[in-house]
Amino acid sequence: MKPVNLKGLTLQELEEFALSIGEKKFRGKQLFDWLYTKEASSFEEMSSFSKLLRDKLATIASIESNTIVNAQESRDGTRKFLLELADGKKIETVLIPPRTAFSGSEAGEEEEQKRLTLCVSTQVGCPLDCKFCATGTMGFHRNLTAGEIIDQILQVKKKTGKRITNLVYMGMGEPLLNYTHVMNSFSIVTTGMGIAAIHITLSTVGLVPQIRQITDENRKIKLAISLHTLDQRLREKLMPIAKKYTLTELIGALQNYYRRIKRRPTFEYILFDGINDRDEDIKHLIKLSKQIPCKVNIIPFHDIGFTQPKGVEIALRPTPAVKIEEFVQRLRHSHVTVFVRSSAGEDIDAACGQLAVKLERKKNQSEKSFQPLKVKTV
Repeated sequence: MKPVNLKGLTLQELEEFALSIGEKKFRGKQLFDWLYTKEASSFEEMSSFSKLLRDKLATIASIESNTIVNAQESRDGTRKFLLELADGKKIETVLIPPRTAFSGSEAGEEEEQKRLTLCVSTQVGCPLDCKFCATGTMGFHRNLTAGEIIDQILQVKKKTGKRITNLVYMGMGEPLLNYTHVMNSFSIVTTGMGIAAIHITLSTVGLVPQIRQITDENRKIKLAISLHTLDQRLREKLMPIAKKYTLTELIGALQNYYRRIKRRPTFEYILFDGINDRDEDIKHLIKLSKQIPCKVNIIPFHDIGFTQPKGVEIALRPTPAVKIEEFVQRLRHSHVTVFVRSSAGEDIDAACGQLAVKLERKKNQSEKSFQPLKVKTV
């Protein structure tokens, strides 16, 4: 029988596991503490257990870990890690240092400015095919387990020796399409790894049923919505999933979330030159801020032309910096809470999926031609 991988099991699941192998329930709590608080990577490290119990666990259970196989570090301190999973699949996680999360003096007191943030993946690839995202060009391979999500935190902490204070589910994949494993990891992080729910954000394209489920289950996780436009037809072109869940449904679900969970949602807004940075776009965002208390994160566009994306009907180009500043100031003048994401890691492959896609394409090209693929720095 294959050993049970304990990494990723919640407290309740570990207590049930302990009982299933003839041990007392409290052994499950001890396992939970060793795995997530003390960060043990082997049963031999679990010194509160007898040798007999450690040997028993080694025969019937395992503690699987991801392996960091590549890393990049930006001039601003942003670090991207490529991790290989047990089945050979690869995912990314990004460590964002203090003072690079946002730009501008207006963001100086934002708590995230003072914290070390890890951006974790929840899927290998992504099935949603958003036209501005490199991960979507990979297609979808599979969901990550709760253990594979948690282990991104553990491996980065082990590699860097630094304490992670903020967590964002904002890497490869759509977190709400992997709801059970993501929420199990959220439970583990908040109860065993020292990161409070107030410091955890989940980024989603806006899957309405799952947002309602988060609300009904009273989960205190903060939501960041990949919005990018309040024009329904344009949003459908940028994000095909918008055809299934309209802006009207999404805003209604978020209003209910705010009323019951008492957390302001954040709207992520990538500015594309001449597409969603017009006067009418500013007016729509001002109107939205009156419908629901919220924050708006303005994000610079990372070009993904290297992926050779298919089916893109619109030429996507970054909005010039001067125009971004004007856009932001007009929103702030109308009392909209706005933060401008800096181009963290701009000199490395820091945007979601960039490093994984590039290395995969390099591997495929090498296998076909036996010649290395020269990758242009972006």
